[in-house]
Amino acid sequence: MALRLARCAARFAVRRRNECAALAWSLAFALCTFIPVALLPTPSAPLSVALYDRKGGLLGARVASDGQWRLPARAVPDRFRAALIEFEDRRFHVHPGVDPAAIARAARQNARAGRVVSGGSTLTMQLARVLLGNQARTGAQKAIETALSLLLEVRYSKSDIVSLYAANAPFGGNVVGLEAAAWRYFNRSPDDLTWAEAATLAVLPNQPSLVHPGADRAALLAKRDRLLHMLSARGIVDGRTLELSLAEPLPLKPFPLPRLAPHLLDRLAAEGASGVGRRASVDRNFQVTLLSTLNRWSDRLERSGIRNAAAIVLDTATGEILAYVGNTGLDRADRRGSEVDVVTSRRSSGSVLKPFLYAAMLDSGLMLPDQLVLDVPTRIGSYKPENNVPSYQGAVPAGEALSRSLNVPAVRELRDYGIAPFLGVLRRCGFSTLDRAAGEYGLPLILGGGEVTLEETARAYATMMRRADPDAPTLAGDGAFPISRAAAWLTLEALVEGTRPEEEELWKTYASAQRIAWKTGTSYGNRDAWAFGATPRFTVGVWVGNATGEGRPELKSATTAAPILFEVFATLPRSAWCATPEIELAIVSVCADSGYLAGPDCARTKAALKPRGAPLGLPCPYCRRVSLTPDGRFQATADDLVGPRSGDLPLVERRFVLPPAVERWYKKRNLSYRSLPPWLPGREGTRMGNELAIVFPEPGSRVFVPIELDGTPGSLVAEAAHRDGNETLYWDLDGDYLGETRRYHQIELRPAPGAHALTVTDTRGERAVRTFEVVGE
Repeated sequence: MALRLARCAARFAVRRRNECAALAWSLAFALCTFIPVALLPTPSAPLSVALYDRKGGLLGARVASDGQWRLPARAVPDRFRAALIEFEDRRFHVHPGVDPAAIARAARQNARAGRVVSGGSTLTMQLARVLLGNQARTGAQKAIETALSLLLEVRYSKSDIVSLYAANAPFGGNVVGLEAAAWRYFNRSPDDLTWAEAATLAVLPNQPSLVHPGADRAALLAKRDRLLHMLSARGIVDGRTLELSLAEPLPLKPFPLPRLAPHLLDRLAAEGASGVGRRASVDRNFQVTLLSTLNRWSDRLERSGIRNAAAIVLDTATGEILAYVGNTGLDRADRRGSEVDVVTSRRSSGSVLKPFLYAAMLDSGLMLPDQLVLDVPTRIGSYKPENNVPSYQGAVPAGEALSRSLNVPAVRELRDYGIAPFLGVLRRCGFSTLDRAAGEYGLPLILGGGEVTLEETARAYATMMRRADPDAPTLAGDGAFPISRAAAWLTLEALVEGTRPEEEELWKTYASAQRIAWKTGTSYGNRDAWAFGATPRFTVGVWVGNATGEGRPELKSATTAAPILFEVFATLPRSAWCATPEIELAIVSVCADSGYLAGPDCARTKAALKPRGAPLGLPCPYCRRVSLTPDGRFQATADDLVGPRSGDLPLVERRFVLPPAVERWYKKRNLSYRSLPPWLPGREGTRMGNELAIVFPEPGSRVFVPIELDGTPGSLVAEAAHRDGNETLYWDLDGDYLGETRRYHQIELRPAPGAHALTVTDTRGERAVRTFEVVGE
């Protein structure tokens, strides 16, 4: 270091041919011989927590622990650097930290004025003063600052000294450093300052009290304009720029710092990021648009008692967060719940987990995309799921059941797949909040019995889209995703193409613009409304509700979260749909009526896709050969065609025949469905025994019958179905006759705790028996 100092001293002495300069460098050499450079003071004041977007734009910041706005320093822009050096220290690049010529000039000016009008300090000396805490100006303190400035020149480059000064200089009030000053006084980054704004900030540290409030703004304006003229005289600013800069007004009052992602900033601070300037992957334009959209919708929904909304936008391919609104309502007088970051909060999932069950069942071979799943009144034990609308389809293609978000089919599917295996699938999909045992969740898991977060759910949908897209990159962690490419693609196709309820018809408008795989969900008690959508380019998650947990009847995903989802997608660049992963798919022949693998009795078949690696499921259970009279009006066997019909051969047809309990609902919505004709009069005894079915209780079910408020035993309603709508049914429980029903086959039971057998018989002698157990208190 001594050699470096000696060389610097000689070089500056020759260049300037100034004995004073040589003397100063000799002093620096002497000081550094005895004072280790490691002992130099460094900036130690606490910094603000600051959040920047992907391009370096400020999204938000918190005041530092000492109450100052002191943002982490970044590169000093050229305009401010030029203005600062011109105003404070024109000879900055040629002196060694102390400028004897400036000191001599200041001494002459002070002598003529009879008072101190100039200090002769260099920019390095001013930095030394800042680093030493702006101590009172005494002769001894001046000597210390002078010595320190010489050491600073040895330790740091000229560019570093300017950066240190810009980061630590006072700019008035509680504003410290160029970064904070640019945002507080001009509401923009230092890189975007005009010449007039850069000049204003360059003169402020010299007298920061001029800026606000109650300051001598005329003095500040005069200083700024004088600096602009100086820059023009040196050819740094041209004439036209000077004219425009002089016309710019001074800032009226400090701006609040940007508050575009307050919950993400709070999350950063909670992670222990004090004094850190963190650059996020957030796109500022997307963030501003998303925040505006959510605030507008939230203000509208507040009239219905729905105060909060949150949303996240992900880059599907990279998983990066492009926009993040943790909640709304921070600017309202009533901020209840608005501080909660819903993006990371546990909330009831509603129906948003159904696509993952659908995909898992495709991979397991338990289901094909168009395979009929049952949608009939169902009770499993004491649990009786209900659809979102009080109606049933009887049977519906699995893909349609998913897109319509039918609850009963989903519960029945989960029973078939298994709760524990499905919970394992969800955890491997990234749902870390599902941390209880399978038995604690039970079948309600698929309808919102578990809690998820907005971010993890959005990431799971994004991962499914990446898995489905043959051209998408594979991210770290994607290898654990338990769903095959083919199953993911088939699931997303169901979500983008499926039939929607009437209240969700709005999706067709957006389907013409671009294909979006989307799913909604509403939690029990109307506490949470969800909507998730994915394209190969973007994945969007939306939550609407009250962060306090209050439910509202108007809180339905179809009318709250879904419209927001579509509006957000309308603001994003369009995305082409992913290619078909043909090599991962296999073509199979299925029954055109049931969607099951085609069996020997299926009259109509069609081609369908399945995951290539999935095992083959069962053949169609609903198609069979039926024997009819030659005119097709009655069912009959060859033995039935006697007497006048002797010699006639029965007409044998392959027919699609649903069980009575399913057919009752199915044919209401499928007018093309043909029920089997009645049996030939007098030959009903030859029937095959599939006309009658008990709908409830289900086989082996355990039912809880509550005690009424008056203390009397409660009741349950048993239900049966018959293919002949005019048939009379006779009921008995454990051998005791209960009564008969016509057309609508329901009867009230009051069984005691224990095992029971329910028997239903029709007028032709066919009967059905169902055993079940009533669970006591």
